[in-house]
Amino acid sequence: MATLLHRLGLTAYRRWPLVIATWVVLFIALGASVAAFSKPMSDSFSIPGIPSEKAADMQAELFPGAPDPSERATVNVVVAAPAGEELADREWTKATGALVEELSGLPQMPDTPLADPVTAAEQQRQQIVEAAKEAGGDVETAEANAAALSPLSDDGRVGTITWDFAVESVADVKPSTIEALEDVMAEARDSGLTVEANGSGSAGIPEIGGSSELIGIAVALVVLVLTFGSLVAAGLPIVTAAVGVGFGVTGISLMTAFTDIGSTTPLLATMIGLAVGIDYCLFILARFRAEMEHTSDRQDATGLAVGTAGSAVVFAGLTVLIALAALSVVRIPFLTSMGIAAAGTVLVAVLVALTLLPALLGMLGSKVFAGTIRRYRPARDHDGRILNNGVRWARLVGKQPLAVVALVVIALGSLAIPMKDLHLAFPTDSTASPATTQRQASDLVADAFGPGRDAPLLLVVDGRDVPVDERQAAYGEVVAWAAGQDDVRNAQVAGQNEDGSGAQVLVTPETGPEDTATEDLLTNLREGQADIEQSTGAEIGVTGTTAIFTDVSERLSDALPIYLLVVIGLAFILLMIVFRSILVPLTATLGFLLSVLATLGVTVAVFQEGTFGLVEGQPIVSFMPIFLIGLVFGLAMDYQVFLVTRMREAHVHGMSTRDAVVDGFRNSARVVAAAAVIMISVFAAFMLIDEPIVKSMGFALAVAVFLDAFVIRMALVPALLYLMGEKAWWLPAWLDKLLPNVDVEGEKLQRGTGGELVPDEATPGKHAADRQPV
Repeated sequence: MATLLHRLGLTAYRRWPLVIATWVVLFIALGASVAAFSKPMSDSFSIPGIPSEKAADMQAELFPGAPDPSERATVNVVVAAPAGEELADREWTKATGALVEELSGLPQMPDTPLADPVTAAEQQRQQIVEAAKEAGGDVETAEANAAALSPLSDDGRVGTITWDFAVESVADVKPSTIEALEDVMAEARDSGLTVEANGSGSAGIPEIGGSSELIGIAVALVVLVLTFGSLVAAGLPIVTAAVGVGFGVTGISLMTAFTDIGSTTPLLATMIGLAVGIDYCLFILARFRAEMEHTSDRQDATGLAVGTAGSAVVFAGLTVLIALAALSVVRIPFLTSMGIAAAGTVLVAVLVALTLLPALLGMLGSKVFAGTIRRYRPARDHDGRILNNGVRWARLVGKQPLAVVALVVIALGSLAIPMKDLHLAFPTDSTASPATTQRQASDLVADAFGPGRDAPLLLVVDGRDVPVDERQAAYGEVVAWAAGQDDVRNAQVAGQNEDGSGAQVLVTPETGPEDTATEDLLTNLREGQADIEQSTGAEIGVTGTTAIFTDVSERLSDALPIYLLVVIGLAFILLMIVFRSILVPLTATLGFLLSVLATLGVTVAVFQEGTFGLVEGQPIVSFMPIFLIGLVFGLAMDYQVFLVTRMREAHVHGMSTRDAVVDGFRNSARVVAAAAVIMISVFAAFMLIDEPIVKSMGFALAVAVFLDAFVIRMALVPALLYLMGEKAWWLPAWLDKLLPNVDVEGEKLQRGTGGELVPDEATPGKHAADRQPV
């Protein structure tokens, strides 16, 4: 591989106008295809196979006109009179009437007229009570059912005005509509009312990134300037990463012509594409500068940099591709599309690093390190080799490697302890930032109506196999069974289809959507489902937004071990090919697991338990652990490959394991540290967004990169290599024959006395230990 990539680097350097022109033409063609064929992104939340989705399919069959809860753009405007007063008071009746009139004039409103909470509550009560009287039901129960659904609180102070925007999905709600809603609420507040809004249609599709990404890029630029001491060289990784992300995101837009792509899909692709794009260019460019110490021929330096560091880029990229593509094992469509899209962006980043970067080096020529702000004059050791902080640190670890291993394991193990209390849940309005109107509206509803008002469960009852004259009794039995469960505030028939063959039973819990008691209620309903089905003869399913989110969380939790097994198993094989060793890949993967467990423990302590009071304690978003593993595993293997391949390279060319470890740190530690600092900055910048979920994601990713890069790769791995000695590179002879020899270290490349590259065959019989290390 090193020989092939060496030739590729030389060709790209020599033919730089053609290579750059090819990339430009490809981007123009891709952009034109997007303009001609792309379609709007979808936000469908269909998860095949989960119980709530099966119940939703049964609901759609029995109630063909029922809207998909995941597509409804629901808005719930919550109004409250001042403390001690009621909305029925004359002053507040006038104010809420004016609010209703203004809301009715919003864009994208449905044809159904709105009513103020006081009027709507009385109308609803009368309808429910009259229906009960006509059916010969219990009026007292009807009154209780009306109170459970009432848009007006018991004390008359808080009310709700609810509707669905007339759109096909939440993504179709225009930003101008949201702005108009916010203006109407602001005007109503001037009257003295408290007015807030929640619901899926109250905020549209959030835009995450922008300024945070710019902050991360700015920090990356500073780190690159300090690393290379040159403004031009510092800008190259930023430029190439931007090209890779641009191609990736544009390609995602084109894929909408062939399949449904979620509107949040570009987020992961941008995050990981920016990360690896900077990393891959940084490693090759750093190797190029190192080669310029041995030769004045930039073309040869470019070829050797692409042949050696480029080989590491290829295998590092493959580990990231595995981690992202393996998200498909979770069997959640939106995660699969995000993983595949991000994997495509990583593939582009690898191609950019291997072709566009050497072409840019050819174009810039002697100006690659122009704009110098600091001369590169490394100190020299007694043997003439570079003496830097990487060498000093490697030697320090080598003095007491066993103590370093014990300290790392104990420290990270202690940080991992809080993970035993990990509680996963999907984000809701009740877990939004306290400063948002969605959170304030949810708090008002929870105080006035109980937290369960925002966590309804829907029982779909299929009575087609029940005799017609027994269906009403069967539905009543289902209601009584549901109402008898622990932590149920109310259960009632919310509607029947035209022929009475199906019913919907609305169950209002005592607790909110993120509460474990609500999850327990869902579990109890499903565990008792078989008995009530046998008793009534009807088929029952539980669905609704709360049930769907809970099922997705469970699917993610169940898939996590399988995902880990697939990712680590495939990466282990790949790393065996790279390092020609069993123990080195083993220590790499076990170290990664240790850093991930510690990261999850720290995240639980800070964000779930509210330790230090930095944020309000709340459940960890369900997809965070699997995203954390996918993203950080890719970056961790990047650092492992780039650091340890230099050690392997030195060992292949004759050094002992101890000397090879020091030499690997001499050549790669500074660059790996710079890459890690850049990624930490990029991820930490997301903590500046006033959104708890995004804060926790940014925090977890930043902590994970810090622990893996600086604690695992820089401390645990070299300490273990010191302890294992020559056994670190042990590989059974039979396995050595099975594994392909890809020559990542560039063993077939060597440098002549004048610095030029000469083929290995030119010096037959020359042992690897006699060659000048490359």
